[in-house]
Amino acid sequence: MDAASKSVSRNRESVRLLVVSKTFPATALREAYAAGQRAFGENYVQEGVAKIAELADLRAEIEWHCIGPVQSNKARLVAEHFDWVQSIDRIKIAERLSAQRPAHLPALQVCLQVNVDAGVNKSGVAPKQALELARAVAALPRLALRGLMAIPEPAPDFDTQRALFLRVTELFAQMRAEGFALDTLSLGMSADLEAAIAAGSTMVRVGSAIFGARPPGGAAFQTAGKAAGKAPA
Repeated sequence: MDAASKSVSRNRESVRLLVVSKTFPATALREAYAAGQRAFGENYVQEGVAKIAELADLRAEIEWHCIGPVQSNKARLVAEHFDWVQSIDRIKIAERLSAQRPAHLPALQVCLQVNVDAGVNKSGVAPKQALELARAVAALPRLALRGLMAIPEPAPDFDTQRALFLRVTELFAQMRAEGFALDTLSLGMSADLEAAIAAGSTMVRVGSAIFGARPPGGAAFQTAGKAAGKAPA
């Protein structure tokens, strides 16, 4: 991240690291916390909620991001336990999150997930519909719209990766010009964070480059969940 920021004359502090911890046990997150990390992203709601409980002693200092698709029947769990949701792609889910966010908690910080390259296996709102969704989400009382997130299909080289990310950056700029107070561009993962930072990303989501290859079938989390008396997601 330091090298990528320097290569495009960006301040390293303008890019946040979100550690993606899916399938890894709470003990691994505790080690990352001890090394100074404070923001963690979970793809699976029940797995994330279990880890939040296991790390309850650190709750005041950890920022928890839900970065996977949110199903209607999981919206309450997300609203009650997470600080951020980066995967809003339809108004129905946003409305449920707003209605189910407890009154004693701060507003849920949210990003719209944009399907920037029309990937058939990817979630996300189409770019042409993003502005309309942003207006609807911004009007909800218990949500704070912060920006955009995207997960393009893997691209073979830096220039192609950067071009895909720039589409989201341009949409982000368009929304800001429309008056939305956005500050977060969640772009880039382990394999393409350099291109994402070159395109303007303010948050990169990194898992395997930190924890290593994920165990098959989420074995690491399952083992930890059994030890703690919790079922895996």
